[in-house]
Amino acid sequence: MSTAGKGLEGIVAANSGICWIDGDAGILSYRGIDIHELASHSNFEETTFLLWNGRLPNAAELKDFSRSLAEARVVDGRIIDLLRSFPKTATPMEVLRTAVSALSFYDADELDNTHDANVRKAFRLTAQVAMIVAVYDRIRKGKPVVEADKSLTHAGNFLWMLTGEKPSETATRTLDIALILHADHELNASTFAARVIAATLSDIHSAVTGAIGALKGPLHGGANEAVMRMLFAIDKAGADPVEFVKQMLEDKKKVSGFGHRVYKTEDPRATHLRRMSEQLAHDSGVTKWFDWSRRIELYINAEKKLNANVDFYSASTYTTLGIDVDLFTPIFAVSRIAGWSAHVIEQLDDNRLIRPRAEYIGPAYPAPYVPLAERG
Repeated sequence: MSTAGKGLEGIVAANSGICWIDGDAGILSYRGIDIHELASHSNFEETTFLLWNGRLPNAAELKDFSRSLAEARVVDGRIIDLLRSFPKTATPMEVLRTAVSALSFYDADELDNTHDANVRKAFRLTAQVAMIVAVYDRIRKGKPVVEADKSLTHAGNFLWMLTGEKPSETATRTLDIALILHADHELNASTFAARVIAATLSDIHSAVTGAIGALKGPLHGGANEAVMRMLFAIDKAGADPVEFVKQMLEDKKKVSGFGHRVYKTEDPRATHLRRMSEQLAHDSGVTKWFDWSRRIELYINAEKKLNANVDFYSASTYTTLGIDVDLFTPIFAVSRIAGWSAHVIEQLDDNRLIRPRAEYIGPAYPAPYVPLAERG
């Protein structure tokens, strides 16, 4: 048995036709199409079709797919009641994890694990995850729940349900691109968790619930929250951003949003988020978040030779859109549900139980069994 790196570093654990990454060259592609092409020309609905079906849709297929996703914007009233019942101390990620698990109770295809049933459930889950995040945010703020608008795009409807105001084209397109960029990323922790669960022939709701549980961990999701909290701390202290970061490094504190387990060059998603953050800053007239982020990025790159990752500029992008910090990771799930669903469907279409081995590092065999009376 070959020796695995810690954390399965560099180990190929599955065959997949969904996502390809070249970390040395800074390439991310969905079904072979470069992420830069998709971010420039596609939308979330089309990208999701690509992830689920392995090809781009024609015009009629895209129209039908978008309509089906919009029609799936229905959450059982008992789920809304459940959201209202959660304690005020519940975080949005805790709420999302629990609510997604409960969705299975009211899904007509709950007990059907066939390909077609899983696709139908994927439509519903993709629509419902976005709705749950928006509805709970309204509930916790004492605001009335906003009904879904099936005439809007996925990104536009999410912003509409979150704010109660029809979003601008700029805001909608910005979130749309962010959703494309976060939609999949090969065997990251949450996606691998989803595939492991699916491989047991459990249901897609269980797989997605497990994925959300993995995303909730600060070593997976949450880095963009940490970036924004750092920027807020700089603002509160009235400090120079570079000097603030220098002090963090001197104090041995981590500066979130830099480096990546896979990419050895710039995270290609960061390229687009940097551009969007700058454009939003210009359009809104609130430039400090982008300006400070850019100064910090240049300093870290020069001093530590680390590049910004997807989380760094998503922080200022979401904040400029008026989104609360503790919604950043749930919005990650709003996007990544497309990839999670694609991987669950792919896993179940050609399933084999995922059962790796561990490199044993315990006491040598055979270790003696010492009777209780003889133990010191």
